This record gives sequence, C-alpha cells and structure tokens, in this order.
Amino acid sequence: MVFAWCLAAVAQDEVVWVQIEAQPNLTDATDRARVYAADLPDVNGFSLGGGWYGISLGPYTRSDAEQVLRVYRAEGVIPPDSYIALGSTFRQQFWPVGANVLDRGVVDAPVVSVPEATPVAEPAPQPAAPDETRAEAQRNERLLTPSEREQLQVMLKWAGAYPGAIDGAFGRGTRASMSVWQERNGFEVTGILTTAQRAALLRDYNAVLNGLGLALVRDDTAGIEMVLPTDIVAFEKYEYPFAHYVSQGEIEATVLLISQAGDQSTLFGLYDIMQTLDIVPLDGVRERSDSSFVLVGEDATRISETRVTLEDGQIKGFTLVWPAGDEERRSRLIAEMDRSFERLAAVIPPSASSQEQAIDLVSGLEIRKPRLSRSGFFVDRRGTVLTTSEVIGSCGRVTLDSETEAEVALVDETRGVAVLKPSRELAPLAVARFSDVTPRLQSEVATSGYSFEGVLGAPSMTFGTLSDVRGLGGEPDVFRMDMGTLPGDAGGPVLDSGGGVLGMLLPDTQSGRALPQGVQFALDRTALQAVLEQAGMAAAGTDSATPIDPIDLTGEATGMTVLVSCWDQ
Repeated sequence: MVFAWCLAAVAQDEVVWVQIEAQPNLTDATDRARVYAADLPDVNGFSLGGGWYGISLGPYTRSDAEQVLRVYRAEGVIPPDSYIALGSTFRQQFWPVGANVLDRGVVDAPVVSVPEATPVAEPAPQPAAPDETRAEAQRNERLLTPSEREQLQVMLKWAGAYPGAIDGAFGRGTRASMSVWQERNGFEVTGILTTAQRAALLRDYNAVLNGLGLALVRDDTAGIEMVLPTDIVAFEKYEYPFAHYVSQGEIEATVLLISQAGDQSTLFGLYDIMQTLDIVPLDGVRERSDSSFVLVGEDATRISETRVTLEDGQIKGFTLVWPAGDEERRSRLIAEMDRSFERLAAVIPPSASSQEQAIDLVSGLEIRKPRLSRSGFFVDRRGTVLTTSEVIGSCGRVTLDSETEAEVALVDETRGVAVLKPSRELAPLAVARFSDVTPRLQSEVATSGYSFEGVLGAPSMTFGTLSDVRGLGGEPDVFRMDMGTLPGDAGGPVLDSGGGVLGMLLPDTQSGRALPQGVQFALDRTALQAVLEQAGMAAAGTDSATPIDPIDLTGEATGMTVLVSCWDQ
C-alpha cells in the first residue's frame, strides 16, 4: 500500500471521523491507540465525556471516510461495529500526545495504488457491514467490566427504560430494559445491546454535557487531577487552601479545588469555615465523618456542593457552584468530576495567597453577611430580647450574636419594638433592670450597642446627657438625648448612671428633617414594659439611682447587649 497525505480545505460540515473503539479509562485507551497506530495512519484519540475515551481515524471528507470504513472493515483491521462520527462529539485530544487536529481540516484517506497494466472492472458498491450478530454481541458484552455493566444500567435508567437497582447483574429486568430501549430507537429487539448500540446510548447519555468542554485538568500546585468544564470555568488564582476556577461564559459557575496539609481537627475546622461562606447557602445536606464531609447548599439562584476527604495527612476535594434549575446537567457534571478525581503528591502551600485581605473575606471568598444588624438587650435569664422592629422586617431568619436562631414573639410597629425569643435557652451575663426613678434633665446617660454592626465583635459604650423627657412633638413615651450614636446602636439599652434601664435607643427616622448633630431619641421604659406585658412577660425593676463605678456600669450594659441580625436566608 502506498499512502498519500495532503491537507484539504473543506467546509466544516464535511469533516468526519471513523470511530473504531471506545475505552472506559485513559490508560486502556492510550494502549489501544498505540496498537492501532502501529498499523494504521491517521489514528487519533479524544475524550468522549462520561469517563470514556474514543479512538478514531481521520479527519476525512465524508466520501473518504466511507471508503476507509468499507475497506478497513472488509480487511478486518478495524472492528465491524466501527462507524462514521462527527467531531462535535470529541473533546480533549489525548493521542498523539500534544496533538490538536480538531480544527486543522482533513487529510486524504489512504488509497490503494494498482498497476496500470492490469485494469480491473469497477466493483459494485458494497453495503455497509452489518451490526454484530446476537452471538457477537453476547461475546463482546461478556468483556464488560463490573463497573461498565453498572454504568450501562445507569444509562438505561437515565433513558427511562430501566427501573431496577444498579448492581451490574444483567437479569430479566435489565434484559427487558435493553429490549425497550432497542424498540424505542428502531433497532432489532434482542435484549442484548451491540457495541454500536451501547455507543449510541452513551452518546445520548452524554449529550446533556455537550458544550461544557469537559477535559482532564492537572493542577500540579493543588496536587489534583480531575475533569473540569473548561468551556465554562478557567483558573484565576490560588488563595490557600483553594484554587479558584471562575466563570468565563454565560453560565455563572465556580469550581474550587481544595488542597491543604492537615489532620482531623483541620478537616473539622474547614467544615465549619466552609459553612460561613456566601457560596454555601444554608439549606442543604450537611454530612461529616471522621475523614470526610459533604456540604450541599441551595437557594433560589444556585446550588453548591462540596466534597472533601482526608487521606495520609492531606485534605483534598472540590466545590462546584452551579445555577439552580439545571439539575440534570449539574448532577451529571459533579458525578464526572467526582469519578475522575485523582490525588497527586503536592498540596497548596500557605504562602499561595494574593495580597487582598478583608475582614469579610476568607481565602478570597465572601463570608455570608446579614442584610442588616442592630442591637438588642436581654430582659430575662432565658435570653428573651427587646430590639428595634427595624431589624426584623422581611427577614428569612433572625439571629442573636450571629449564631443562635431567634423567633419573633411580638412586634409593636407603632412603638417600633420587637420581642425575640431564642431557639434555645441562653445564659446572659446580665439582664435589664428597668429604672423606677424619673431621671433628671442634663443627667448623664449611656447606651450600649454594636455601633459597627458586629465588625468589632463586642458592644461599645456611648455616653451623653438627657436633654428632655419628651419627644420634639411632646410625645410622653419618648425622650431626647445629646449623644453621638451610629445606626448599629439602635435597639440597644439606654441606662442611667446607676445601671437602671431608662429606655431603648430608637433608629434615626427623622426623614426630611435636618436635626442638630448629636440629637438622639429613645423609647421610654414604660412603653417597653407595656410591650412586654403584651407578650405575657414582666421585667425586673430597680428603684436605685445611686451612681455605680463606670467599669461596673460598662460591664452591666455590655453584658445585657446582644447583636441582632437579619438574614435573607
């Protein structure tokens, strides 16, 4: 045989391949490609998705491909179930190593040169070789590994033909499902899938993954090799212990490769930290064992899934964040990622971080933040809290000190007060004692609150003076102070110098008015006590106005003050 080679400029729709074999892993596929390449030209290998790797000949024009298919099958050098395939089904090329021929046009097919002196009659067109016989199909089916048999059942289940268990056993149920699938797709009904039929089922099964650019990616810094959707995400940076792969297309997706040295305590710490991240919504599965964890978070816009394991002092895994409403593709993608995950020697070093630092970031990822935070204060030893109603409007949930869930027991919108009860009993350091003594004008008052909405991690004290025992409009249940406060202080207790609670600091709602700096208002203790009565409660009182040491006053005030946060979820 004399082989002639040349590049031909043809339209994209003319470029086809002769698909000759598929293998369920890269090692076997590479070995088989090497065997074919020893005897045949134009041998190429491509990832097919779903953990399968195909070996093909080409690229050819369709007419050349039909000739190659006909001649090579007749000569027995390629399997009888070989077929013509389009390049759109191929992904990353693995053979020859380093080659990329998908977009390089076609080559001339190998042709037989015959002596001119021996003319021969033009042979009649040969029909395409038939599919496998029943016996051949049975023989090739017996070569399937247990995992390949299970995968075949998975694909039949996906196609809606198999309702049984995934056990790799081809009993009556599996045979019946094969018959159903054959009938639906116009094949002879035998209950035994041929090699070509299995390939067709695989193509249909993987069609949902088309356009994702699934390819095996090796990240030597993270020490991880796995299949990633390379048309959707691309590497951006390392931020210990994460390798960030961010969205680069229309699909808003994120992949994190997780890699660090550590032990079980490190693993458990990572488990806790991951749940504070914005990319891990609160609703979803939380599973942790001694050496692994799974986190699934879901909200209206996205689903996040994290899988991490501890082996030989290395913590490795990944997170996939994918848009909600695309569950079939997401679940298939994460299965491919998980199945292909390989641990390499390296881990991301702690030094692999950018210079970006912020209190609301962890390793370059945003911490989940509340929509609004204000102050409140404890009124009994069980942890019941009074706060401003401003902080609970249209919240998905309310927390005390960012950890304890709280339910709204009562809201008095007229007074602007809410009563909260914790999901579990708390043990406050101090509780409010409402003063029974009328304060004197120009006397010293103080408020305790989370001025910076929790950023500092503890309440702070602000001091001022009592300016009037009524509001600007003469309101009897409001008093005015000369005090410099911030929005986060609203809802905090206002105390006299003896530690008695005079009222609750109100938010600045004087819209449309330009008041002098330092003018603040508080709701009087009598109004607060009336709200508690509505909730079926009574708070402690005190008739002492004797000033106490400022240190003791600060301890009393901050001990009863709690951060109240409103979350969207």
